[in-house]
Amino acid sequence: MSAATTRSRTARTPVPDRLCAEAVDLARAAAEEAAAPGVVGEHVAVVSEGDRVVTHFFECEEPGYRGWRWAVTVARASRAKNVTLDETVLLPGSDALLAPEWVPWSERLRPGDMGPGDLLPTEADDIRLEPGYTGEDEPPPNSAVAEVSGEMADLVDAEDAELTTRPATTSRGSMAAVAEELGMRRARVLSRYGLHTAADRWDEAFGAKTPMAQAAPASCVTCAFLVPLAGSLKQAFGVCANEFGPADGHVVSLSYGCGGHSEAAVMPKPPKPAPHALDTMQVDEYPLRPARDSGSVPAEPDGPTEDLGHS
Repeated sequence: MSAATTRSRTARTPVPDRLCAEAVDLARAAAEEAAAPGVVGEHVAVVSEGDRVVTHFFECEEPGYRGWRWAVTVARASRAKNVTLDETVLLPGSDALLAPEWVPWSERLRPGDMGPGDLLPTEADDIRLEPGYTGEDEPPPNSAVAEVSGEMADLVDAEDAELTTRPATTSRGSMAAVAEELGMRRARVLSRYGLHTAADRWDEAFGAKTPMAQAAPASCVTCAFLVPLAGSLKQAFGVCANEFGPADGHVVSLSYGCGGHSEAAVMPKPPKPAPHALDTMQVDEYPLRPARDSGSVPAEPDGPTEDLGHS
């Protein structure tokens, strides 16, 4: 083996200082002082950190810290015989039980997590949003927007001339002021990406591929309980207004459907009763005994029978 190879390996893995490597008791005492009693285990390794700097590793016996090790670094000054303590820390090993990687709150938030009083800020470059109005803050000179905004500013100044103090407003002639006059004061609106992601969520919850829609007698596009949306989403979505339906108050796809469709099962009218067959509703009276003159045999016997020769 050449001398150059020996020097290179020595530079990469320096030999631990003898006095620092033998200071196991000092390292253990420092680890036991930093840890709870009885949680510092056996001495497992010695690693050289540099010239006269060594780290001793001890097993951690504390529950919940499987695979962790107590690392105690000791050092020695040049030409000194006393070893001093440098640092004591608990470090994870190769098979240590670690906590899951930290995820920012903005990525951990899920629909329905917000409660009363919670605020959800949106980033300035949120891809779901785009500017509500574009262009420079000040309109170009001699433009129609500048002329209209100038006329509006003159009218406002004339009407508010008697007021001594007025609340701070946007500058006259700015794009924000014109947008406010036209009813488009929202600084940002949904972008095409934001519309697509919202449509995907709504279609997944109340769309044509749901089991309810597959078993429905008809789709929502022909239902009287559908309230159409405005804008570009009205071509594919609406709001269900059937209080007995499973999607009442939710945005549903026009291809969605349920058993509460307005034209699915129209209740028939009750049948009219058949007219009476009798001409009159008068009650017929019948005697309990027949009349005396109603039979063929007289009720009283005939005259005397002596004329017939009988005794």
